[in-house]
Amino acid sequence: MYKNQANTLDFIQSFTNQVENTEKTREIVLCVPYTNLTTITEKTKDTSIQIGAQNIHWENEGAFTGEISGSMLTEIGIKYVVVGHSERRQYFGETDETVNLRLKAAQRHGLTPILCVGETKQQRDAGETEQVIFNQLEQDLVGINQDNLVIAYEPIWAIGTGDTCETSEANRVIGLIRQKLSNKNVSIQYGGSVKPELIDEIMAQPEIDGVLVGGASLDPTGFARIVNFN
Repeated sequence: MYKNQANTLDFIQSFTNQVENTEKTREIVLCVPYTNLTTITEKTKDTSIQIGAQNIHWENEGAFTGEISGSMLTEIGIKYVVVGHSERRQYFGETDETVNLRLKAAQRHGLTPILCVGETKQQRDAGETEQVIFNQLEQDLVGINQDNLVIAYEPIWAIGTGDTCETSEANRVIGLIRQKLSNKNVSIQYGGSVKPELIDEIMAQPEIDGVLVGGASLDPTGFARIVNFN
């Protein structure tokens, strides 16, 4: 929940200038607040940058005040949507059941969902990392087409806490996630205090296909450095 439309315009002007020469094989997706979606889709229509939303409701329409439907997103050219982010699960009562419904809604409307999974500090300390994530995957992916899916591993304990997940550990967990999928080619990202100074090391890991960037994405120069990793 950052940046009004004026801030967004300043950001996108600076950011696009810094990723003009980025390899076309690298997919750049900006998932912005609802109020900025139209503004940023208009400003990126002649670029390779794709736009995503931060959530989607599972019904096509209805009496769900404050929610956004898939058709409202696709109408303005949105391609992606984040589903099951740790903050949605922690602060807003998101469950694996509602995550599954939102994933289905995204795919029903032709959107590519970015499913977030991950464990808390308490769960990791208890040795439950694998079981927590496997349970999430088992429930979240019921009836989901894995040919139109991105997964992000978010170790919740490493988000904004100062604790870091070693890149080798992130790679290990992502490898375990891949083993649980019917489609081994699903793009699996790492998200958890991703910073410009760590991006080259992160992306050198064989199982990590990309990154889900939080706070570091707010600075266009730092974010462009992440996009243009070596």
